[in-house]
Formats: sequence, C-alpha cells, structure tokens
Amino acid sequence: MKSRHFVMLLASVFLVGACERPEVSASALRPTSATSVSLQDLMSALVDPAADALWGAVSIEITKEGPVAQHPESDEAWKELRKQAVILVESANALRLHRPVVAAGGNVEDTHVPGVYSADEVARAIDADWAGFNAEIALFQRSTEALLVAVGNKNPAALLETGEKVQEACESCHARFWYPNAAKAPVK
Repeated sequence: MKSRHFVMLLASVFLVGACERPEVSASALRPTSATSVSLQDLMSALVDPAADALWGAVSIEITKEGPVAQHPESDEAWKELRKQAVILVESANALRLHRPVVAAGGNVEDTHVPGVYSADEVARAIDADWAGFNAEIALFQRSTEALLVAVGNKNPAALLETGEKVQEACESCHARFWYPNAAKAPVK
C-alpha cells in the first residue's frame, strides 16, 4: 500500500513539473552564430567552389569519334575531391546557424534579376519558416553525404548521379528561400 502511494506521489510531482514548464518557441531553439560571416559568404567561399570542383570532376563529351568520359584517375585526384565533398557535408552544419543573409551593407548578388529576393526578404522567408529551411538543409546534407560515399568508392558514375542530387537539393532551397518568384524556364 505504501509503495502505491509513493508511485502516485511521484507521478503527481512529474505532472505538476510538466504543467509549470514554460513553452519554448521554435525560434528560441535556433543556434545562433557569433560571426558576421553571412549565408552569401558561405555560399561563395565554401559551397560553390566545392560543388563546382565535384560537378566538374566527371563529364562525358560527345565527339565525332564517340563519347569521351573524363573522371579522376589518380588516388591524389580522388583525395582532393574528397576534401571538397567534406566541405559540402560540413557546410550544411554551418548553414544551420542563424546568421545574416549578406555582409553588413551588402546586397544579394543577383538582386537585379527579376524574382530574386532582397536580403531582407530572404531573411524574413527563412525566419518565417525556420523548420522548412532546416528541412532543405537536411536534404542538402543527405545528398552531400551520398556524394562523399561516391567519392570514397572512386565511382565516377555514382559521383555523377549524386552530384545531380546535390544540384536538386540546392535548387530546391534556393527556389524556396532565395528566388521563389523567378521566372521558370518553359517546359518543352
């Protein structure tokens, strides 16, 4: 009988404690950055160069003689590509920090292009849908991790395929948060 009372008392303590807990907003859970390095800085300094190196590593050129495949052949070339893939995977973690969209006083690089948001509009879109922004980052990170595996396996076909998935993840996020009003290319 005493143990039953003790269990009920213990349950009451947990219930009272749970009821008194203040609600935490989703924005309070955002990791913040103590840096002035902006999203645009991360893209131009880390993401773009690393992605370009990986996307340019494998190609198929159609010549008069037939298709000519280009891909890394040496262990050193694959090692260099692995460095770029690691940069992409870890860039996703850096993107999760709440940071300025552009450097102080700066503008979004393509702000002159119709449909591209201003820095303030990008910031408002991200702030309004932080969970959605993080879902896009998670998609990017999963695709870059698959790319890292392809590089580790020294598999040009998988590198080409996973590189396409990275491109799709990038485009998905940009179309949602950077240029949602840009004109879409006509479907043929």
